[in-house]
Order: sequence, then C-alpha cells, then structure tokens
Amino acid sequence: MKNIFKALALSATLLLGVTSCTGDFDEINTNPNAYSSVPNTNILANILRYSASQWTCLDIEQWAGHVAAIQYLNAYQDYIPTNNTYGNRWYLAYYAYTQMNAILENTEDNAEGNKNMRNVAKLWQVYMMYLNTTCFGKMPFTEAFQGPEILEPVYDSEETIYTSLLATLKEIGDSWASGFGSDALGDGDFMYDGDIAKWQKFCNSLRVKMAMQISNVYPQSKSIVEEVINNPSRYPMITENDESLIFWWQGTSPYYEPWYDNYRTCDDDGMAQIFIDHLKKMNDPRLAVYAIPATKDGEYRGAENGALGNFADISVFSRIGAKFRKDPKGFTPYYRANETYFLIAEAALKGWTTPMSAEEAYIKGVELNMEENEVDEADVEAYLNGPGKFDGSFEMLYNEMWVSYFKQGISSWTMYRRTGYPLYIQSAKAADGVTQQYPGARAAQWGSHNDVPFRFPYPQNQYSYNTANVEAAAAGFVDHVWGEQMWWDTRTGVH
Repeated sequence: MKNIFKALALSATLLLGVTSCTGDFDEINTNPNAYSSVPNTNILANILRYSASQWTCLDIEQWAGHVAAIQYLNAYQDYIPTNNTYGNRWYLAYYAYTQMNAILENTEDNAEGNKNMRNVAKLWQVYMMYLNTTCFGKMPFTEAFQGPEILEPVYDSEETIYTSLLATLKEIGDSWASGFGSDALGDGDFMYDGDIAKWQKFCNSLRVKMAMQISNVYPQSKSIVEEVINNPSRYPMITENDESLIFWWQGTSPYYEPWYDNYRTCDDDGMAQIFIDHLKKMNDPRLAVYAIPATKDGEYRGAENGALGNFADISVFSRIGAKFRKDPKGFTPYYRANETYFLIAEAALKGWTTPMSAEEAYIKGVELNMEENEVDEADVEAYLNGPGKFDGSFEMLYNEMWVSYFKQGISSWTMYRRTGYPLYIQSAKAADGVTQQYPGARAAQWGSHNDVPFRFPYPQNQYSYNTANVEAAAAGFVDHVWGEQMWWDTRTGVH
C-alpha cells in the first residue's frame, strides 16, 4: 500500500474544522495548515479501509464451512451470536453510506465535473447496503437517511431494498456506458488506483451477482443478467484476475491484514473438516495453498464445526495457508474474476441466454482461480480432466464456487443459503463414510437447530432506540438467527 495510506485514512476521521469566534479571533484561530473540510479522496480512503476491516473477517468462514475454531470455542463456532455480535458491521454500513453522501453533497454543484467520484460513491453505498441486507435481511432503508426528522425509521422489505439497489447499479452502469468523467479519484482509491474502467466492471459484475442471488424469487433477474452478460461493450464485467476487487493492506500497525492480525494475537482457527475432506476427495491442487499440514503428523486434516467441546489435541489439525493468513500485507477479496464465469455458467444451466456454454464458463472460472492461487498449469489440466471435470450439474458448479470463495465468507455463506450447496454444510459424510448431522444440531447450546444461522442478529441499539420497528421486523425470528428465512432463501427442511 502506498505511503499515503495512513495519512489519508487518518485525516478523514479527524474533525478538521475551524474554531468559530468573533472579531479578529476568526483569523487568529484559523490553522493555515489544516483542512477546512475533508477532501473527497480522503473520505473515500477511510471508508474503503474501514469496510475491508469489517466485512471479510474469519467468523463467517466458519458458517461457510471453510474454517473451524479449534480452541476457545466461541459464539460463531457454537452458532449462538448475541445481539451485539455484529453491531459494528451494521454501524459500518450506515456510516459508509452517510460518508458517501458527504461526497455527493460536496460535488452536487458540479455533478458532471465529478462524475467518476459520484458514481464510485453511489456504487459503494449500494455495496454496503447490499452486504447489510444480505446478512441482516429487512432493515431501515427508505427512511434511514432522512436526518433528524425521522429518528425511528421503518424496516423495509428485502425486495424493496434489492430492487432499489439494482436500479441504482443500472443507473451507474448506464452513466459510465455513455463515457467516463474527466475527474480523478485521487490517492484515496485504494482499490483500483484511479482506474475507472475497473470500477465500471465491478458495478456491472455486482449487478449480475445480486440479480442471480435473488433469482429464485425475482423473475426479472433473468432479463437483468442477460442484459449485462450479453453486452460486454456497454456493460463490461470483471473477467481477468488483475481486475478483481481486492483491498491490499499496508502491513504495519494498525493496518495489518485482518486474518494476519488475528493469527499474531489469537491463533484459534484451523481448517474445517468438510473443506479439507472435499479438497482431498477431489485431489484439488489448491489444498496445499489453502492449508498447512498438521504439525502432529504432516497430514491435511480439518476440525469439526459446531463441536460439542474443546479438542484434546489441536496439533492434529491443519492451519490456514500462509498466503491467506501469514502476510501482514495480505489481501481482502470482495469480488474475484472467476466469479463472473461461474455466474455465467449458472445462467447457462438455468437455460438463460449466455455468451458461452456452462462448461466453457466453468472451465474458465476454475482456471482463473487456479491462476490466482499460483497452481501449475499441468496440475490445473489434470484437475479439469480428472475429478474436476464438469458433469453439467448445479452441484458441481456450486461446490466449485464454494472452493473458490475461500476468504469470501459472506459470499460463500450466502451461496449456501440460496442454493443448499455444498450439501456438506447441513449433513456430511466424514472420511470414514459415517453420516453425521452438521453443524447446527451438534452445537452445544442449540440442539434444536439443524443448520448454520440464516442471518446476523439485529444489534442491541436497534432494540434500545428503534424498538417497535425492530421488534416487528424480528417477529418471525427464533434464537436471534433462525426462524424466518431470507426472502431469497427458498430451501426447505432447515431450521
């Protein structure tokens, strides 16, 4: 990360105002070396950094079946988060939205001259609200940003929120399709270093991802996806690894990559049994990248999620691979290029109009993810001609997406909730072939549930300050995170 990382992020969080006095004190109390207002690029820098610290942490990787707590089993491992567990993420989503609003207000008088900055600000607002509703479900939206006039905003339905966000993405996509603006994003663009073409591709890619996520309940998804994937000149998508939306950390305190920061302070996570077993079954060459062999015997071995008690010997479990957890300057991925092709493959399997076959898109997605993980071409070829050869099924596609989503816990957990795959997450066969309930039914405190949580619990401050509305929204919930499923989650038999 550039040397300006700290300065930009810090200055955006400080109140750099001018003291208001009378008479000559106005001049005396004005600091000529301080900003009278925070530059837009600094606001952008602060939010991009803050977002990366909150939305791609280790905890949801447990719900996604990628990793498992191996000591000091916690609320995530036992699937019993409290109302305060995810308050910071809820807060961040709304804070980010209001900060992006500040950029929009700052540039309102010259909107055309700030086209790129305004589009990025709107795009990040969409992304933060998308993450929030994907994790929490119904939430304040249409009344949430009205200022002090509305202190207790109503909770909007997920359908209302998703359709509004998709409309905004189309608006941004069409804006850039007509030409980029002349303005620069400045040094605060930690994602793409001012490359507007890549921001444009993320906008269109996110639109397809969101539409596919709600496709089981929203028939208009088909036309949205087809419009984008079949019009690359107007709506280009992320198709190469150097276009992926990834936040790279500076690597010095306090800007360590979050998984590394966790590793250096409380190394409590190992690989999940179902993930390791799947990679071994598939003879997947990414196993040696994702995981480190157990120190006990040099074997790759995962731990059970939702275990009933502490493990007697944690040296028998594989730890998370060095690429993902032992680099202070590591990465936080939001959207990888391979996802575009997997989404196209899914559309093709649904019978929609696509620019390539499901098999072609599947192969390209696998190749890109293998390339990102620096797997030798010979091993990639062996995989695609062997256990990884596409069989034309949704299950194989979704399992491959699950593998590629490593370190994108929310995306993986979301894919499972909308598709039911991988099947391992609810009921799995261990290496010895014995079927076991996994993981909810094995959780120590919640034996009445058979699945990972459906949502994040609403934060406690909502119950304190927006009581009537949050209680109405949560009326169908059970134990904070089960009960009523997400609008787009059409699975049956989970509770």
